[in-house]
Amino acid sequence: MTDDPSPRRGPVLIELDDTGPQADPSEAPPVPEPDLPGPTGQAMTTAAALATRRPSRLARWFWSLAGILVSTLVSIAAWRFVTDLVASVPALGWAVSALMGLFVLVALMIVVKEVAALSRLARVDALHRAADAAVAGEDLAAARRVIRDLDTLYAGRDDTRWGRLRLKERGDEIFDASGLIGLAETDLLAPLDAAARREVEAAARQVATVTALVPLALADVIAALSSNLRMIRRIAEIYGGRSGTLGSWRLTRAVLSHLVATGAVAVGDDMLEPVLGGGILAKLSRRFGEGLVNGALTARVGVAAIEVCRPLPFTRAPRPSVREIIRSALTGLVSRG
Repeated sequence: MTDDPSPRRGPVLIELDDTGPQADPSEAPPVPEPDLPGPTGQAMTTAAALATRRPSRLARWFWSLAGILVSTLVSIAAWRFVTDLVASVPALGWAVSALMGLFVLVALMIVVKEVAALSRLARVDALHRAADAAVAGEDLAAARRVIRDLDTLYAGRDDTRWGRLRLKERGDEIFDASGLIGLAETDLLAPLDAAARREVEAAARQVATVTALVPLALADVIAALSSNLRMIRRIAEIYGGRSGTLGSWRLTRAVLSHLVATGAVAVGDDMLEPVLGGGILAKLSRRFGEGLVNGALTARVGVAAIEVCRPLPFTRAPRPSVREIIRSALTGLVSRG
């Protein structure tokens, strides 16, 4: 019988020689990350492409004929249904006829509202072109006509009352077109410019926040498109060009088409770093960086909408700066420290 020692129980202590000071894990170099492309503002780029894409002529013919055909069939079916109902149950038939008449009346009112909104947008655009021509040609008579039309456009608005009174008091003292238009800018349009800038800043913050915090697919595109539509509509309303649904979509397409044609729907670190701090995008998550870029692109769209919807060109008042709007709208979302 051999004596086997019992297995040793408990922890095993291994003594190491003192080889010097131990390394601190906090001082280890960071693990290199893969070389990924920076944020590109994909949501705003996609929204701009969707808003500015024009269907082919064949597709326009198809949808136009399909709309006419469907509306004709629905109208015939509704007419037969009402006439048969009147013949079988007169009281119920006449009640349904009254409901259909009210529906048609409301539809006609909506059409009239849309036409009036398009006419108002055209009126503001005509004012802008007339003021631009008056300043370029130093035509005092044309400038005075523009001021009269501007006073008529803003009649009844409390936020422009002081500016309109100021123009009436000092307008006769100015004898050059550029000075008269400049006075209207500084005294009449200054509060409207400030309100439009606040709308742009709010839309930029909303798009940046939704893109950074909502991980759902296409949610950032939908948020960017809806926020930009609402922002452009609000800017048009601020400057007096109340736009309906068709007018808002037409105005949005005009603004985004201009940005796409000029290559302005593109922004990167070279634009955001001077505003938010050098290299700050590299310190943020990719999702948050995309949010900042989409917010910056929304600010750029807002500035273009101000230039399109404003009834006067920028002559004396400072043109809105995209970087200043980005600075005030987006710096609250990140820390420069």
